[in-house]
Amino acid sequence: MLVRKQTARWQAGAADDSGSLSLAELAESFGTPFYLTVSAAIDERIGELREALPAGMRLLYSIKANPLLGIVARLAGQVDGFDVASAAELESALACGVSGGALSMTGPGKRDDDLAAAVACGARVVLESEDEARRLARLAAGATARVLLRVNPPFELAAEARMGGGPRKFGVDSEQAGEVLRAIGRLPLAFEGLHVYPGSNCLDAGAIAAAQRAALALAAELLPFAPAPLRTLNLGGGFGIPCFPGEQPLDLAALGEAMHEVAREAARRLPACELSLELGRYVVGEAGAYVARVLERKASRGRTYLILDGGLHHHWHATGALEGRRHLHFPMWVVGGDDRPLEEVTVCGPLCAPHDTWAENLSLPRAAPGDLVIVYQSGAYGAGASPVGFMQRPEAAQVLA
Repeated sequence: MLVRKQTARWQAGAADDSGSLSLAELAESFGTPFYLTVSAAIDERIGELREALPAGMRLLYSIKANPLLGIVARLAGQVDGFDVASAAELESALACGVSGGALSMTGPGKRDDDLAAAVACGARVVLESEDEARRLARLAAGATARVLLRVNPPFELAAEARMGGGPRKFGVDSEQAGEVLRAIGRLPLAFEGLHVYPGSNCLDAGAIAAAQRAALALAAELLPFAPAPLRTLNLGGGFGIPCFPGEQPLDLAALGEAMHEVAREAARRLPACELSLELGRYVVGEAGAYVARVLERKASRGRTYLILDGGLHHHWHATGALEGRRHLHFPMWVVGGDDRPLEEVTVCGPLCAPHDTWAENLSLPRAAPGDLVIVYQSGAYGAGASPVGFMQRPEAAQVLA
């Protein structure tokens, strides 16, 4: 796990040779809880992706995974574009020096101001319906609106979040896509390609590769209906990171080999069509950690509880509340506790809510009030995907190192 390698040298009281602060010093400077994102781990992951991806395949970063401006600015020189899901995310990218032409706006239920902002800066709009296409054409008022059509495929990716196959709020069902493509051709829109995103956070390289091949085949089937040659095909993402016990990392080398095959097939079936991947969690998830302090240690009818000063209001996903996986837990450890005896504890947050629980019956080094607990795999869908206003607790600091 990338951030583990980077933060191992930051154990309490031990700064590294470059002068980086220890976790204890960061806690003193910023207070707890705080998020720590390690820039070097992001760089390392981008390097791994570039080595695995076929030449010419575009890499897009999905800002919703972690919209911290420092992260967006750092990635601006390393990725080929950004996926945004609102006018606010679009403005964040522009503020970091990203050109409008490098942006794609996706997501169902776009507001008029979202669409207008995309047109104004020259971003691509990924259409989710024929109605949205008509609304965009009206709002564009003569300006060139660059569009892709999102297609809900007849297949799904067995992942944490299934976003394709069956009835979905995402995109146009594949059996209706030909008709919608013809309708787009009758509107004053600049059609550029298709977008297929069947699922998110999958750890099975074979399943992701199969979904990419199926997406390519679907695009080829829809080509006769397209109002213009396909210039781009967004294959979505779905690259997962291991968060829960028993999960194994994605085999990026095997997936890379399969992607090279997909690229060769695309060159044959879709000439001059550029392939894109849209990744978020895989880029930043393992580059981040969440650090909280033990407020209280207590016993209740034979069970030991550690109560932290941070909980689901900061990191809903890691507590299990977001995906309904409450009995599982993200990897966590007591900072500076390597030499302490292990004990079985239940780790909770400070909220007056029973589901504010990080882990149940977890083996951790013995901890006392004042100790720091680090939660790994926390670089994606943390503060931005959590109910930060719940019970009006203070927000967690966000530190980019």
